[in-house]
Amino acid sequence: MSQKSRNRQARGGEEITASPAGSGDAARTGAAAVPRGQLKGKRKVLAEPSGTEVLTVDKRRKEGEVAEGGGAGSLGEAVRQARLRVAPSVQDFKYNKKRVRLVSQGSDLKDAAKGVVYWMSRDQRVQDNWAFLYAQRLALKQQLPLHVCFCLVPKFLEATIRHFGFMLKGLQEVAEECQELDIPFHLLIGFAKDVLPAFVAGRGLGGVVTDFSPLRVPMQWVEEVKERLPGDVPFVQVDAHNIVPCWVASDKQEYGARTIRRKIHDRLSEFLTEFPPVIKHPYSSAAPAEPIDWNACHASLQVDCSVKEVTWATPGTAAGLAVLESFIGERLKSFGTDRNNPNRAALSNLSPWFHFGQVSGQRAILEVQKYRSKYKESVDGFIEEAVVRRELADNFCYYNRNYDKVEGAYDWAKTTLKLHAQDKRSHLYELEQLEEGKTHDPLWNAAQLQMVHEGKMHGFLRMYWAKKILEWTRSPEEALKFAIYLNDRYELDGRDPNGYVGCMWSICGIHDQGWAERAVFGKIRYMNYAGCKRKFDVGQFERRYDPRKLGQ
Repeated sequence: MSQKSRNRQARGGEEITASPAGSGDAARTGAAAVPRGQLKGKRKVLAEPSGTEVLTVDKRRKEGEVAEGGGAGSLGEAVRQARLRVAPSVQDFKYNKKRVRLVSQGSDLKDAAKGVVYWMSRDQRVQDNWAFLYAQRLALKQQLPLHVCFCLVPKFLEATIRHFGFMLKGLQEVAEECQELDIPFHLLIGFAKDVLPAFVAGRGLGGVVTDFSPLRVPMQWVEEVKERLPGDVPFVQVDAHNIVPCWVASDKQEYGARTIRRKIHDRLSEFLTEFPPVIKHPYSSAAPAEPIDWNACHASLQVDCSVKEVTWATPGTAAGLAVLESFIGERLKSFGTDRNNPNRAALSNLSPWFHFGQVSGQRAILEVQKYRSKYKESVDGFIEEAVVRRELADNFCYYNRNYDKVEGAYDWAKTTLKLHAQDKRSHLYELEQLEEGKTHDPLWNAAQLQMVHEGKMHGFLRMYWAKKILEWTRSPEEALKFAIYLNDRYELDGRDPNGYVGCMWSICGIHDQGWAERAVFGKIRYMNYAGCKRKFDVGQFERRYDPRKLGQ
């Protein structure tokens, strides 16, 4: 697909609607004029606004107790009440159709459909999930059962048991919450193309809703499912991860934060809204979900178990909202001044929950922005990082097929890196030396060991860490390969647009500008140990992650 075609594709805004017009009202009152699943005439799954085109997906793309409201403590209850105040259910909520796009060619829900399914992928939560809400909206309007499924693959890129363990525990919470809401949750084992179409056809389901990722593998999954779904089953995609949907924020690759910032802020009043609740579903399925043996699922994984699960981060939405609550109460006041100091507790620490979609970024912003009058610098800084920079990362990965390769860099960066590719390096390290944190630089080693042991490296040090890999490897290509490998293997939020863009910014100058030319780096922004010493007490950080203390 050409860039022009992709831009045209991304501009469409679609909405699942019920037809004939009276069916929605009948569902709200419970007075169905005809038997459920037998509404007369074709029901429009997506009604295209004037001037838009049907969208297709390009193959180049992809601690608390569980409660119905999701979350623990006072924040969990507060957000539950906030959802109920905005609307009793999504059926009574003015849903923004621009969040949705049609993947399939057809948009008519077949007569005698036996249900709707939400194929959960990137956004692994029940509440505060625009894709889940959209699926329930369709099911309520059509008076049909709602199903949720997740396709568990035995291995995925460099993901280890650290990542799969965190994900599976979060999904177990999702399954329990779905059960409370009378929504069957199905864990399908295998690649989506092999298991989802058969699941849909076997149960006679009439519509499929999924969430959105800009990364190539998930986008390929969507394309493959589209090709194998029954031709009479409409398939739609909802951007439930970004506040402003990726295809709405921009129709092209943005050069940097300065070019997308205004576009995002101009749309926040439209998209930064409170969520309605996912409610107990009134239409039950005749075919319930199979019981899930979570221990057997865990044991069946074909992943590296040498990278251990972390103990500081409890998986799931409830625990994630508890982290958000502690950030607001304890660390937000320091975020504006101390977020670049690795020795200070000033960060939100929410990235693992954001990555797995266990906590909505939109929910975090809705809660944090309430404190702008008290902590303006901190709130503005958090919005810049959690909204503008995150959405910029999705934008880059969506519109640039080489988002994880030097070929994806700007021309000026590719030119300068090539000119300096043969420059003499002061040190050269093999991947194993880097992985074990055995370089001459104690600060770099400490950052690497923090990531290895905790699954999270401080954000400021991620930049320094990646830039030094460029300085200490044979080529920019090798540097990028090593950085992505290490990031994806050890970081809990690995294989994420933010991670790819962070490596590309550090090594290839993405979303940056040219700086004074120097050896190896060329015009890529330079960082060094002395600069870090001016910003924070590097000795304190090095002592904290001394390999002798960590048993290495």
